[in-house]
Amino acid sequence: MNKHYSLAELSEFTDADLVGDPELKITNFDTLDSASEQDASFLANPRYNDAMKQSNAGVICVDRNTDLIKGKNFLISDNPSRTFQLIAEMIVPPNRQRSGFQGIHSTAVIHESATIGRDVTIGPHAVIDAYTTIGDNTQISPSVTIGSGVTIGKECILHPGSIVRERCSLGDRVILQPGAVIGSCGFGYTTDQKSGEHTKLDHFGSVILEDDVEIGANSTIDRARFKNTLIRRGTKIDNLVQIAHNVKLGENNIIVSQTGIAGSAILGNNVFLGGQAGVLGHLTVCDNVKVATRGGVTKSVKEPGIYGGNPLSPMAEHNKHRVMLRKIEKYVKEIADLKKRLDNLEK
Repeated sequence: MNKHYSLAELSEFTDADLVGDPELKITNFDTLDSASEQDASFLANPRYNDAMKQSNAGVICVDRNTDLIKGKNFLISDNPSRTFQLIAEMIVPPNRQRSGFQGIHSTAVIHESATIGRDVTIGPHAVIDAYTTIGDNTQISPSVTIGSGVTIGKECILHPGSIVRERCSLGDRVILQPGAVIGSCGFGYTTDQKSGEHTKLDHFGSVILEDDVEIGANSTIDRARFKNTLIRRGTKIDNLVQIAHNVKLGENNIIVSQTGIAGSAILGNNVFLGGQAGVLGHLTVCDNVKVATRGGVTKSVKEPGIYGGNPLSPMAEHNKHRVMLRKIEKYVKEIADLKKRLDNLEK
């Protein structure tokens, strides 16, 4: 059963300003259009103002620029999404979301040389190979495969079907979503010039994920050929992302779904790549760069800023080009008319 809290308690815990009834009890959370008087909700975007006005939510988390509605309860903060998340975690604590399988399941296969920390959960049919080390309070879900010589830190969560291949290293609090593959072989071949046959190049390096990294479902991080593919602390990678061999990602990057980063590219800190973006190999992207959806990084980016387009250009320039392209039919007609007039003058 969920816990319940008064609005006064929620305000104190989240450090948000309360406007409304401090005694009202909140027992759950929901979207604006579905919430009841016992639910918390939040306004994520001004486009949902009408939904907020019609909502029956017991309390709505909003930012400081929101026009409040008389008769409704609000928790006001600089980050309403974060306030709402704290409330949700109070009502349904994270440990309620953990697997029903606690401890080490009888069907898990664990090599005798592996080292398992305290309070580790290992689910059904998980496989842990030789000389692997798993830190305290880590959760290994069903059907996870961990290769030999892997190091996994404390309080990690490896969701079902994720794979960590040999000699890779995960820091503390790393999350692998279902189907994530860490340490797959990099894509490299030598080609015989006469026969055209391709011979695989074995990759002997590894992958290092530092603390607080999250890898999305069915995303793949390839091992380096000799050294390491490196994902630094705090970086979050969405679903269906491909990170090639020997890539280096800095701290606190956000890499959105269906993005591809080719081999040996180096990204700085606080880099944001929108969905379906692409980075060519052996390029460098400096700190504090944002690349819009489907942006194509075809040369190194040396200045912080917001970029878009393929090939990439500063966002203001990219938007200007898009406006021009929308008028291309008009321009073509004008050019044709001018040419016709010039032809008539020459006659």
